Amino acid sequence: MDGSQSTIPACEGDLHVVAAAHHIVKALGATKNLSDDLRKILIDLDAHLSMMTSNTNSKGGRGFVDVEERFKQAERKILSWESDPRMIWDSGPREASEYLEAVDEIQTLVDGLRGLSVHENRKQKELLHRAMSVLQMAMSRLEEELIHILVQHRQQFDPKHMSSRSTQRDVVYDESFVSVEDEPAEETSSRNCSSDEIGEYIVDLVHAGVIPDIKSIAKVMFTSNYGPEFCEAFIGVRKEALEQYFTILETEKLRIEDVLKLEWTSMSSKMNKWTWSMKIIVRVYLASEKRLCDQVLGDFGSVSSFCFLEISKATIRCLLNFGEAVAMGPHRPEKLLRLLDMYETLADLLQEIDTLFSEEAGSFVRLQFHELLGRLGDSSIAAFEAFRVAISSNGSLYPFPGGGVHPLNKYVMNYIRMFPEYCNTLNLLLKDQHADVADEVFEPDKGPSSSISTSCPTACHLRSITSSLESNLHRKSQLYKNEALQHIFLMNNIHYLVEKVKGSELRLFFGDEWIRKHNGKFQQHAKNYERATWSSVISFLKDDNPGSSSFSKSTFKERCKGFSIAFEEVYKTQTSWCIPDPQLREDLRISTSLQVVLAYRTFLGRNSAHIEDKCVKHTVEHVEKLLLDLFEGSPRSSRNSRRW
Repeated sequence: MDGSQSTIPACEGDLHVVAAAHHIVKALGATKNLSDDLRKILIDLDAHLSMMTSNTNSKGGRGFVDVEERFKQAERKILSWESDPRMIWDSGPREASEYLEAVDEIQTLVDGLRGLSVHENRKQKELLHRAMSVLQMAMSRLEEELIHILVQHRQQFDPKHMSSRSTQRDVVYDESFVSVEDEPAEETSSRNCSSDEIGEYIVDLVHAGVIPDIKSIAKVMFTSNYGPEFCEAFIGVRKEALEQYFTILETEKLRIEDVLKLEWTSMSSKMNKWTWSMKIIVRVYLASEKRLCDQVLGDFGSVSSFCFLEISKATIRCLLNFGEAVAMGPHRPEKLLRLLDMYETLADLLQEIDTLFSEEAGSFVRLQFHELLGRLGDSSIAAFEAFRVAISSNGSLYPFPGGGVHPLNKYVMNYIRMFPEYCNTLNLLLKDQHADVADEVFEPDKGPSSSISTSCPTACHLRSITSSLESNLHRKSQLYKNEALQHIFLMNNIHYLVEKVKGSELRLFFGDEWIRKHNGKFQQHAKNYERATWSSVISFLKDDNPGSSSFSKSTFKERCKGFSIAFEEVYKTQTSWCIPDPQLREDLRISTSLQVVLAYRTFLGRNSAHIEDKCVKHTVEHVEKLLLDLFEGSPRSSRNSRRW
């Protein structure tokens, strides 16, 4: 090309190159399936090329005028909503889309102007300051819109249908044991009846339809370097929502010192509610909150985890505080089952907690829950030991009226009847604790049908507890001056103990050999009672001279009188004694009747020649009927017998 040939001016050639590059960038920006990072790069490049076009044409003013006009249009859109009381996203998707496009336009302008040396151009410098002011205004408005959307479209969740509140009645320890009653086995075995039903149950905490809107706001604000403002607004609304859910669960936020001051009834209720609330909060609320954070902020790296942690931190602290207060409080026997509930609940949730807070920022949450589990375990062991000590050290100044089942026995057996449900946990916690069960006291079943349950740590400790209980009952029996009543008391209480074991899952831990041995124990006490009571009474009916066929008349009268006085004294005394179990009471009456009635009938038969109305006060039938009044727990004399 020679010098006479026309050439393109340098500035015009630059303009063509920039325009071509701008066209390519626009085309690439329209491509689908671009990553957000690449799309942002193209937007920044587009803005920079626009500014280059403006700068190249600055002498003619064409490019700058075009950019300025585009800015004014975007500015009008943003300013028009500043005086409008309506919310943008409530006005429809078109309005929201146009607003976001206007914000994008302003942001593109700001990015482009920042890439140029605007300090050399007064108009560009003024435009940059003006654009930044409008952008800040738009960010404030988007923050308001975000809060409105989050609040307006919050989903209410009612956890009542997921209730796993325990239905067991508390077995309360006190020195008199007056609060202990027998309960049907099916009632006490239904603790946390639906606890397993609360699996991971993720719900929409914000209506699914507005998630794209929230994400679009997040994208614009993060692109404009207003990510911290977005997070602050998002965290504030979601934290408030979580606190409201906490209120729905009727869970109080208590300080550690407040928990330590609670009376047991209130403490028990709150411990039970804690186990339920923990499952709902972790498996439902926090799992759902984590998903919401990931849906909205998953494209911004660790921001999602940061927001989730900030949202949940206060609620987690509240749950931890209560658990720590319970663990450090006095280790009383009645706390044991509730402590085991809390321990099992937290142990079940640890894996989910570790997953929810798997990032480094959440490591302190994971650590605190793991430490709490250890403390709850230690407290459970301490409460178990306090339970054992309470049994062995329980003393009495006076004998229990009527020789019936002692409240201590009822308390212990109704309490330990619930232990098999915690077998795996107790085995874990008690494996290094030594139960004071001597081999000569009990030898576990070793036959082919024996269960491993009889040799596990829980079984060993259960037998240790009942051994302490038996020792205490033997001490209490010594308070009775009447030897026969001592045996009635021990018969009643050992029979009660055996029936509680036989009628529950305790049988698996005690074994058939233990049951046979203790059946023999209460049966022996029944025989000892008969010997202590009736040997002296029946002695009046026996002939001291085996070779004689009958007594003399005077001796017969004397023996009849002695028998009547002794029998009536026994009747008067032992109608006030108590055998609560109907079958045991009936069995002892029958056994007694066989001895006494047979001896009396034989006595009268051998001396039929001397029988006179005044001499024989009681007929055989009368004696037989009077024996049926024994052990009813209400004293009476033979004269006012209901069977007379």
